[in-house]
Amino acid sequence: MSIKSDRWIRRMAAEHGMIEPFEPGQVREADGRRLVSYGTSSYGYDVRCADEFKIFTNINSAVVDPKNFDPASFVDVRADSCIIPPNSFALARTVEYFRIPRNVLTICLGKSTYARCGIIVNVTPLEPEWEGHVTLEFSNTTPLPARIYAHEGVAQFLFLESDEECETSYADRGGKYQAQRGVTLPRA
Repeated sequence: MSIKSDRWIRRMAAEHGMIEPFEPGQVREADGRRLVSYGTSSYGYDVRCADEFKIFTNINSAVVDPKNFDPASFVDVRADSCIIPPNSFALARTVEYFRIPRNVLTICLGKSTYARCGIIVNVTPLEPEWEGHVTLEFSNTTPLPARIYAHEGVAQFLFLESDEECETSYADRGGKYQAQRGVTLPRA
């Protein structure tokens, strides 16, 4: 496996629609405002967070159960930013829609700007032939409220290309999160 460069990412986005919408360079400001950067970097792609958030609340004293998740455990918010309560989390999604090639595995790492504020971004790997909006989980590890900005960079995706295609892809298995749109809750 090899990690892929900015040239490879640009080519795959242009020729195969791997990332839509796609930003070929790094965007650090817009309309005179500084942004948390997004777009193509040297060996990855910095994704943006959309303006759809699901903020965790324990108002119903529910048990968090991945096999029987109660959607009432979230408050839906559509805004240019999201305040995550102390020691809590929120779900969001990428602005970008991904189509991962059959011989590529994609992993995600949080951006240092958020990590240095105690905000952890968690995304599971994007498997070969997975496609959709990526659901993002933001954990606020601090005792203070934390802000996430929509339409700005939140995480970096790295693309690992194998020298051979996998035997069984995510699409072949009929994965339950295939072609997801919007913020997607756990499915049993």
